[in-house]
Amino acid sequence: MNKAFFLGMALPLLTGLSASAYSQSSSVSLVPNSGAYIGLGFGLNSTQFKGQMLEATGISNVTNTSTGAPVSSGTAGGPPVGIDMPTANGISPLVQGGYFQKLQGSDYLWGVKFSYGYLGGTTATNDYIRVPQYGSYSNGTPFTGNAIASSYQKTIHHQFSLIPYFGQSFERGTVYAGIGPTLSQVDTKINNLVGFADLNGVRTDISGTPQNFSASQWVWGGALVLGGTYYIDKSWFLDLSYTINMTQNKTASYYSTFNNPSSPNTYSGSLIGSSTGTATTQSIMLTINKVF
Repeated sequence: MNKAFFLGMALPLLTGLSASAYSQSSSVSLVPNSGAYIGLGFGLNSTQFKGQMLEATGISNVTNTSTGAPVSSGTAGGPPVGIDMPTANGISPLVQGGYFQKLQGSDYLWGVKFSYGYLGGTTATNDYIRVPQYGSYSNGTPFTGNAIASSYQKTIHHQFSLIPYFGQSFERGTVYAGIGPTLSQVDTKINNLVGFADLNGVRTDISGTPQNFSASQWVWGGALVLGGTYYIDKSWFLDLSYTINMTQNKTASYYSTFNNPSSPNTYSGSLIGSSTGTATTQSIMLTINKVF
């Protein structure tokens, strides 16, 4: 699901909610002059992990398995490679709380709301990742290789937002728009990675047993929100909103050692890597809220 699809869903709903709030008029507005509120609901989410780049470097020492005598050493690496990720779609529980106040003598209002959603139910996965590498022996002789993983995965687990907003009230509801910061927990997983090298024309497993890497990071971002409310009575209202959130681009680093005894040589050393990328989440959120 893309941005146009989500906007196409959200705008008719928001327009209908606003029209309903305006048309169902009475002599006294159901929207209080001010109030704090708390609400529960759910969000329909579509997340795209953009600009994903993965870099891998291998450092190895080669010894004779029988005698333990050093044979050679080498380093292989290369520039980061791009990884295309599918869109992750899901439904998340949502809780929010906030405060609003009408401007004196007007139907316009300002407010701020804090929300939390758990988006960890869906993961984007790209299978079979191949990172080309270029290296050389300690004597300067060049060779090529690859770091190969069975999959690369991205997940947003927790997402918090703090949105100041400005809007207009009607007889039975409001419309509003806001922008503010977000904080998201983003997980990256690299599964079953093995380092290979082409040694004298022979494809050789250097690192041995497949290894898994993971990183969990809290990243800042920013969100734009368009929404509308409908008041059931003076104490309860429905809040429907469309949100688009983009996280910062942050680097995750990985490190492990390996020891791969074989015949005639044993390979040991280090696997070092990093990944970068952003996440853009579009959400349609519906909550029922209590005003205090």
